[in-house]
Amino acid sequence: MTQSRLRTVLNLTVLVAALGYFVDMFDLLLFPIVRQPSLTALGVPPALQIEVGASLLNWQMVGMLLGGIFWGVLGDKKGRLSTLFGSIALYSMANLANAFVHSVPAYALWRFLAGLGLAGELGAAVTMVSEILPKDLRGYGTAIVAAVGIFGAVTAKLVGDFFPWRVTYAIGGGLGIALLFLRVGIRESFMFAKTHEATVARGDFLSLFTNWNRLGRYIRCILIGLPTWFVVGILITFSPEFAPVLKVSGKVNAGTAVAFCYTGITLGSVLSGFLSQAYHTRKKVVGWSIAAALGGVVIYLSVRGLTPTLFYILAGYLGLATGYWAVFVTIAAEQFGTNLRATVATTVPNFVRGAVPLITGSFLYFRGSMGMVGAAWAVGALCFALAFGALWGLPETHGAGSRFRGVGRIRIQ
Repeated sequence: MTQSRLRTVLNLTVLVAALGYFVDMFDLLLFPIVRQPSLTALGVPPALQIEVGASLLNWQMVGMLLGGIFWGVLGDKKGRLSTLFGSIALYSMANLANAFVHSVPAYALWRFLAGLGLAGELGAAVTMVSEILPKDLRGYGTAIVAAVGIFGAVTAKLVGDFFPWRVTYAIGGGLGIALLFLRVGIRESFMFAKTHEATVARGDFLSLFTNWNRLGRYIRCILIGLPTWFVVGILITFSPEFAPVLKVSGKVNAGTAVAFCYTGITLGSVLSGFLSQAYHTRKKVVGWSIAAALGGVVIYLSVRGLTPTLFYILAGYLGLATGYWAVFVTIAAEQFGTNLRATVATTVPNFVRGAVPLITGSFLYFRGSMGMVGAAWAVGALCFALAFGALWGLPETHGAGSRFRGVGRIRIQ
């Protein structure tokens, strides 16, 4: 990459979007990291921590599902910046409140509101990056956003190791509030400004359901993200409970498993972004990633007697394989016109996250009759089958669209 192209990619908007995603991931992964100490402090007995933990995670994901619709529509109607910084403000305040909860119902309320806020950041960030960068540099931009952002999960693990869980939540909220000061100097994308002037309906969420072609692409975009949250929401979040069943030779710490997984996701985000540029395809890169993740899941559920170190390495590999998240969101953003782009880019990842209650609920339902490993096989097989089938029907989007300089065309759908 030449120096001028590097300067184009490393602009202030991309860096702020990346830092926003950093704080987003820091706050999003706080609960899996502090789940056990926080529930123990609130008086939840160990025998009930899987059920209560799944319930709290579900509340957070329902918030993200609803927030995805709200922030997505807002992003297309009022602008990408209003979504980016409004979502940061909400989830920052909610995580500060998490530091002061003293009951499970209060915990659930603030995880719901945190999820509501967390829903908007990534979609707004990817939408802005896809609209300010030339089409041949978008892969690099999303790779930077993902790499910087997902490293927030690793940082959350480090903070969780050195501070009590309440202080960890307070730090996460404080980081988000500090980020709001970087809004100065960031301007709205040119594409949105042009659609704002045009007489076209923007952010019409229901229009996604009035055309079979649009609806089909929209549903496929959602389904290709399911393996990521099966891995994170089931295999990694509940890794301490899986470890004895899988005969791991020592104790497994959830925070360490999350850190290894998200270190892998960080590397995978960079790798998938650069591969999509090198091979001029986003669809194939996502397909390779899903196949690699499936191989990792088979190893996770089949091999017995791993040491904790090897188990953490496997968690890192699963993260590397599922690190196509930003490319997957970019695919969704490029499938639709400018007037729907923020709506789609924000709702799609949050509908995937919103599917977590279905994934965890199915896992808990089958666990009673099939055991943890059998339930994971059943739910995982469905998630991967849906992802492969959905990806097969999606058109390639690498190089789609055009860079808008001065007066340009705007793709409307």
